[in-house]
Amino acid sequence: MISGKRIFRHYLLLIAIALLVIVLDQWSKGLIRQNLTLGQETYPIPFLAPFFRFTYWQNTGAAFGMFQNANIPLLILAVIIAGAVIWYYHRAVNEPLLYRLSLGLILGGALGNMIDRVQLGFVTDFIAVGRFPVFNVADSSVTVGVALMLLGLLLQEHKQKEAHQGDIMHNSGGADEN
Repeated sequence: MISGKRIFRHYLLLIAIALLVIVLDQWSKGLIRQNLTLGQETYPIPFLAPFFRFTYWQNTGAAFGMFQNANIPLLILAVIIAGAVIWYYHRAVNEPLLYRLSLGLILGGALGNMIDRVQLGFVTDFIAVGRFPVFNVADSSVTVGVALMLLGLLLQEHKQKEAHQGDIMHNSGGADEN
């Protein structure tokens, strides 16, 4: 059984990562809404223009412009994802740090866009790279979180496979010696 103090410390990482993502996401979106008009572009790093730019866009769909005008179903999906991450996180107490960090990134991203959907009825997107659909900090957080989760699972699987092969080698070596 895990003590209350240990549970609090365990969830503190999830909460800290998620809050950091939410704060950065909401702050950056607020700056864009205050300083750009809908559709307006700016080039924050001149030598990367026009490849990298900020473009204010209101997205009623999913990340990267998919499923437009699906604000309510996507809001419901975000609530389900956030609930699943929080529920599952208690089982991740013995998972590698990379895996637990990934859950915090996914939670923060889901909540960041959920805040926009509830407050504004759309998600503020503004990061534009090449011809890729416009996105935001929350979208990036979810994407990076999923990538880190997959990387963590691959590394864990590789480590388990090596340990299993080591056990086979050790056991076969020991059997030959007797």
